[in-house]
Amino acid sequence: MKAMGKKKRRNEAANIREIKPEIRVLGIDDAPFTPRSKEMVDIVGVVFRGGRSVDGFMHTKVQVDGVDATEKIADMINRSPHYEQLRVVMLNGVTMAGFNVVDIKDLHELVKLPIIAVTRDKPDFDNIRKAIQHLPGAEKRWRSIEKAGKIAAIHTREGETPIYVHVAGVSEETAKHILRSTSIRSNIPEALRVAHIIAYGLKQE
Repeated sequence: MKAMGKKKRRNEAANIREIKPEIRVLGIDDAPFTPRSKEMVDIVGVVFRGGRSVDGFMHTKVQVDGVDATEKIADMINRSPHYEQLRVVMLNGVTMAGFNVVDIKDLHELVKLPIIAVTRDKPDFDNIRKAIQHLPGAEKRWRSIEKAGKIAAIHTREGETPIYVHVAGVSEETAKHILRSTSIRSNIPEALRVAHIIAYGLKQE
């Protein structure tokens, strides 16, 4: 059944024709961590019905400045009992746990769902490229960032500052509609806002 579901998603992912008010959105964020450590960092996924109510949670761990984020997040999603209901995945940016880069094009292929990577501020890619030069596999990390394509500024709420997004498996216009319909309490979609709150709380003593 899951294989059939993935085949259907392959055909649907590039164009979500109808954005329902209760579209199932997965928001993913990482917990605070110690820079340049070798620790494993909590990754939290929160499933929302649109921007209104929580449906479930997911969890995995990735290494600070590692290279396992794409595979670990894909495995977390594919193994989840919520998988069949999901229609879109939102990430807090294209890096987790420092410079553990999520290749959003590969993630899209692995989970057969549209991917929207969101940041509050426009990333400084020149500084990011400099920062990863000392890490193993620096060029591969940078290629994954380049593969994400152009970054777009989107206003999710009237009168508020824009957010910045990369997309995979969905058009920028459709992504804009999804982001606007799920950003209820701030200019950040609720699934991401709540994932951030929970992930941050996991690190508190």
